[in-house]
Amino acid sequence: MDLSPLLRSETAVQIHVAAAVTTLLVGTVLMFAPKGFRLHRTLGWTWVVAMAVTAGSSFFITMIFETHFSPIHALSAWTMIGLPMGIAAIRRRDVAKHRKEMTGMFVGAMLIAGLFSMLPGRLMWEVFFTT
Repeated sequence: MDLSPLLRSETAVQIHVAAAVTTLLVGTVLMFAPKGFRLHRTLGWTWVVAMAVTAGSSFFITMIFETHFSPIHALSAWTMIGLPMGIAAIRRRDVAKHRKEMTGMFVGAMLIAGLFSMLPGRLMWEVFFTT
């Protein structure tokens, strides 16, 4: 692992990666811990904020097409819409809808987008797989 490509990258990329890592770690705890455990609400808000920063910062990153958004930005837009929907669902006490929204964002935005970031030639490929 070589962090130098990340450290040389734009500030928006560094913020995006830090927020994404936070989202991944906190989201993993939330996915596998018993639902309703004492810290669920606190960790949930931490995850929402980190996910919003991850999605929002992605709009400042245009490395693939350089001058405009790539198809992966659709996941960011979906996330910015889905976060309030997931929050609204739990406020209505609709646990099933809340779980569906938040799990969908975790899987879609974190796992699918995360896998795309690991493709050869991408920054995270350089960080993890080149020396």
